[in-house]
Amino acid sequence: MADYLLQVEDLTVKFGGLTAVNRFNIAVQRGTIHALIGPNGAGKSTTFNCISRFYQPTTGRILLDGVDVTNMPASRMAGLGVARTFQNLELFGELTVFENVMIGAHVHAGKTWGDALSACPASVVDHVERLLERTGLSAYRNACARNLDFGHQKLLELARALAIRPRLLLLDEPAAGLRNREIAALDALLTDLCNREGITILLVEHVMQLVMAISHKVTVLNFGTKIAEGTPEEVRNDSSVIEAYLGQEMINA
Repeated sequence: MADYLLQVEDLTVKFGGLTAVNRFNIAVQRGTIHALIGPNGAGKSTTFNCISRFYQPTTGRILLDGVDVTNMPASRMAGLGVARTFQNLELFGELTVFENVMIGAHVHAGKTWGDALSACPASVVDHVERLLERTGLSAYRNACARNLDFGHQKLLELARALAIRPRLLLLDEPAAGLRNREIAALDALLTDLCNREGITILLVEHVMQLVMAISHKVTVLNFGTKIAEGTPEEVRNDSSVIEAYLGQEMINA
């Protein structure tokens, strides 16, 4: 049996009379990159918000390393090794790049994120400095986050997520708005994080260039229901996926 770090079983999310996600199942194997794709409004971000415990599902279960976390508060997920980025950037714009990543390391620095900026162990500072170098942000260490260009802000949010030393990394559209060379650099970074450090990545993304290049497995949602799952090649050639989402022009590309 495959070693699954994350399992979502029969997840259903209803908002009033609207069913955003309908009996959705996904199993993410440890040490792999698993992409979750689909048209706008398919239920991808809703699923992410349930996994990271920002939303409470109507029914279903979420298992992390075999432990049921369905009712666990969001505040405890970082301590379990779950980190995420957001579709809309959630940075502390008035703080420096270094300070933003230090806040991400608060689970190692003390009980509050304020501890991460005041009384932090040298080992945590070293960890943050290495992350800045790893993500190409060292040169911007003392710059205010709001003054970075969009691509570097995306990297900063990723660095902050990595600061907790996650075993499961949830990335919500990390390539959105990036230029081709930035996407290529992100491709290399995420592949390295998975292959060399064993971080399991669940990725929501519309940039098929990235999805098809780095994913071990792809799951496709449409109107809250899973319509396909398999390797990138299998999904690329699935007729239901072509009709619902990718389109023949994207497949040819």
